[in-house]
Amino acid sequence: MTSPAIGVCAALEQARWAVWDLPAALAPMNYIEHVQNAGGTALIIPPDPALVDAPERALDRIDGLLLLGGPDIGAARYGAEPHPTADPPVELRDAVELALVAEARRRHLPMLGICRGMQVINIACGGTLVQHLPESHSTEEHRRRTGYFAGNEHGITAREGSRVARAEGEHPVEVASHHHQAVDRLGDGLRVTATAADGMIEALEVEGEAWQVGVQWHPEPDPGSRIIAALVEAARAALAGRAA
Repeated sequence: MTSPAIGVCAALEQARWAVWDLPAALAPMNYIEHVQNAGGTALIIPPDPALVDAPERALDRIDGLLLLGGPDIGAARYGAEPHPTADPPVELRDAVELALVAEARRRHLPMLGICRGMQVINIACGGTLVQHLPESHSTEEHRRRTGYFAGNEHGITAREGSRVARAEGEHPVEVASHHHQAVDRLGDGLRVTATAADGMIEALEVEGEAWQVGVQWHPEPDPGSRIIAALVEAARAALAGRAA
């Protein structure tokens, strides 16, 4: 069975290990294990200034792109002033991931954005974000416990026939979330394919034939989730099509 290469966009964080305390490119293993368990090969893409102007340097080497959760995207990226609760922006990560998404979309590369990653897709397509749900929507249901997934579960319903529904099921599904920002204005060429009971956008897809999906929840702590495996399967199919 062909093993597609899945590029995993790493976070840029200060990290401590052994005797070291240094800036590091990080990708949690639970994301990577989903890729590996589906038969893919995970390749870490660290934030690299060269990729801002030449994202093909990474995308030419992979068959699918996975964008992970992380800190808030800089509000200036979608023409807004930052909310007082917003995380300090990681400018290099923002710039690299937006460039990768724009080029992945242009070349119809299979792509999955998770939490922050879905928001990156929306911004790359010209959309905007709600910056603080407790203030704008009077809800803390999507991040009740900071730093935990347990206790942050809620139901979502996927649109019939969508890529998300084919991966996770069309009946109401329990998912874990951890976000205080959300999609506001939907980007160009996107459609909403899952929502929470409170109407929050939980999944979006790029219109067209390419498998390009964003989910607001976190599937990586759930061994039963199939959405990352669906990315690997789409990448495998695309790879087989190019080889034919």
